[in-house]
Amino acid sequence: MLARGSWKWTYALPAAVAGAALLLVSSLWGVAALALAGFVVWFHRDPERTPEGRGVLTPADGKVSVARETDDGRLRVGVFMNVHDVHVNRAPLAGTVEAVEHRDGGHRPAFDKESERNERVRVTCDDYEVVLIAGAFARRIHPYVEPGDDLARGDRISHISFGSRADVVLPREYDRDDLLVENGEKVSAGETVVARRSPNRE
Repeated sequence: MLARGSWKWTYALPAAVAGAALLLVSSLWGVAALALAGFVVWFHRDPERTPEGRGVLTPADGKVSVARETDDGRLRVGVFMNVHDVHVNRAPLAGTVEAVEHRDGGHRPAFDKESERNERVRVTCDDYEVVLIAGAFARRIHPYVEPGDDLARGDRISHISFGSRADVVLPREYDRDDLLVENGEKVSAGETVVARRSPNRE
């Protein structure tokens, strides 16, 4: 299965056309261009996912790069998506979309501290937020949702083309004692639980 939206083909098409033409001139360059087209199609894959258990799911595939408190005391978990990771993002919890806000900005590497000034889309759902951050090569964030949409836990909410980052700002009742992951840990969108409240605290 491939990521939603007809735009996904626009990235692979130029390389595929160039590869077909180059095959007439140079098999080496033709094969290289076709391989690039194949990689782009593979990059836009969208596998089915099943949550591993109750709690807050990671919104993205990749490695945990941020686990800290925000200025207002809420816990924020960020995941850096490398070029080989699936870039379809998913809802960490069930909820209703209240706002989808786009902010222009730069395109610094998503793991860099300066990425706080990068282009981003903030999806606000009830008592949590997902922040989608464009990286050095990620020039397009494609939200799938709009205000008023009801989301189930693990639903697809967006896709970011090429390297980037996705953060979840957890509901206020979660704290560091509920955190199940640490920096550098590999996680899978819609499957890995990053935070869970203990039964006696719920």
